[in-house]
Amino acid sequence: MKTEFRCPVCKNALRREDRTYKCTMNHSFDIAKQGYVNLLRSQKSSKKRHGDDTLMVKSRQDFLEKGFYAPLRDEIVKTVTALAGEELTLLDLGCGECWYTAEIYRILCESGVDAQVFGIDISKQALIYGAKRCKDLHLAVASTSEVPLDDGSCDICLCVFAPYNEAEILRVLRKDGVFIKVFPLEEHLMGLKKAIYDKPYKNEVSREIGEGFEETSFVSVRNNIVLTSGEDIMNLFRMTPY
Repeated sequence: MKTEFRCPVCKNALRREDRTYKCTMNHSFDIAKQGYVNLLRSQKSSKKRHGDDTLMVKSRQDFLEKGFYAPLRDEIVKTVTALAGEELTLLDLGCGECWYTAEIYRILCESGVDAQVFGIDISKQALIYGAKRCKDLHLAVASTSEVPLDDGSCDICLCVFAPYNEAEILRVLRKDGVFIKVFPLEEHLMGLKKAIYDKPYKNEVSREIGEGFEETSFVSVRNNIVLTSGEDIMNLFRMTPY
């Protein structure tokens, strides 16, 4: 049975009808012309814009397209494909512009896996780029603290450098589902920090896992990134919190 988004209001399944998602309670959500649906309950916030803005998203896309993070993406793809069976439902939490997500979907399809890949992010600007990157991804503006998917609907939840809610991950994962957490190590972007701060600090790294999770493997990806272009340096600066 295929996984569907669920209504953020009543929690019933959303069925796609042409350019609209609709539930049995007649709550409806239009699919934007760019290819994503907005399921964020914005009325809970006074903010008019959520998540990364256009400049930050564009800078990150341009930087990632240069391949600086390709070793990390390759390792993520390798991990996912090793876990995949004939069918796979994957959720990317905080998927951004889908640089990782789209590659995962592409390789899964090439491997003959019947894959459904969902991505959620609070930035609609990021999802505009994500939908352009791959039209077959299921993308929604939504919060990782209120995932618009049913209980036990995902084989894998992936989170790359993004905030997440452990309770929601446990809820949407199937019984033997896997959570892949990608996080920065101690000296991630240390060269950038040295250029900005008088006293650059290392990242705090914790291997602790929450109740309900069991660590089965840990992979460290380390490589040096050398930037010789002013454009690349500015893109890296604009795509980070620094």
